[in-house]
Amino acid sequence: MPAPSNGFESKRTALLVMDFQNGIVGRLPDADALVGRVRDAIADVRAHEGVIGYVRVAFTDDDYASVPATNARFAAAAESRALTDDDPSTAIVDALAPQDGDIVVRKVRIGAMSTTDLDQRLRARGVNTVVLAGVSTSGVVLSTVMDAADRDYRVYVLSDGVADTDTDVHEILLDKVFGRRGTVIDTAELHNMLEKAV
Repeated sequence: MPAPSNGFESKRTALLVMDFQNGIVGRLPDADALVGRVRDAIADVRAHEGVIGYVRVAFTDDDYASVPATNARFAAAAESRALTDDDPSTAIVDALAPQDGDIVVRKVRIGAMSTTDLDQRLRARGVNTVVLAGVSTSGVVLSTVMDAADRDYRVYVLSDGVADTDTDVHEILLDKVFGRRGTVIDTAELHNMLEKAV
């Protein structure tokens, strides 16, 4: 069956599961419901032979040393040695654990691609479409939407697969910003798209 007219192909699609780490997700209200929706989206994408990519933020000693004082987001984390690579708080939550064959990258800045080889690994698998799930909407999701769009990926954001502690900013990004660089859908719409793309 040919791909849908918008070019969406399940085998060329990657669901990026970003910053779903113990120490981050635990700060959210309704974290279990969010994780459940993302778990279902992962299962959907797997069932249609798409790619699953995991992105986590964590630092080694060398990474801390490379964070300049000018970095407003991570300078304090580097000084206090927060988000250490081997700390359980930086591990991906068990309910969303990666499987063999998934892409897993560790980043040291906000966006998913700028300090990782994620872009190269996606392209090596023929991926031209990314679907974003992540915490937080105003952090990793925003940065990755902009970066992925600039790298010419077709970008989708899962409205019910992203969350932020600031609900006002979350809503503004979903309603006013992300649609300028990609398409905002929910997990039910993703399921329907995958079914039609088979």
